[in-house]
Amino acid sequence: MNDGLTVGAALFLLLCTSMYLGTGWSLVLFSFPTADALRTDNYYSHFVPQVEAATRFFTVMTGLMLVAGGVLLVTEWDSPRRWVPVVVLAGVVAATLLTTRYILPFNREMKAGITDEARLRHTLSRWMRLNRVRVALWTVQWVAMAAWFTWFAVR
Repeated sequence: MNDGLTVGAALFLLLCTSMYLGTGWSLVLFSFPTADALRTDNYYSHFVPQVEAATRFFTVMTGLMLVAGGVLLVTEWDSPRRWVPVVVLAGVVAATLLTTRYILPFNREMKAGITDEARLRHTLSRWMRLNRVRVALWTVQWVAMAAWFTWFAVR
């Protein structure tokens, strides 16, 4: 085991899972409650540029997380802690599939422009419901990484 490589990969994963956790819970606690204020004449400027920027950033970050998770899995393979990268990688893959298959189509629809208020309500409702699932996945990833670091703190 290369301790520096292992700890570096784990620190990077903790950073990334913390960014996901913070972004996700910020959405749930602060952004979702204000979604009722979005209308067809104002949602675009309050939603689309922010979501596009987040998507670009998190796409790169997710790829790097997969690499770091692979490194941690290899270096921890003979350790009882190997379940941590398994859980994190499974969560990353699940959240990515949820995003690419179900959330991104709503992002594209909102970017294209929604002019019907009922359609906007429906789209935002579905988008928020799917994002709550994704936040749960991100939370599990963070808990796994916190457990990895806790493992060392208590031994």
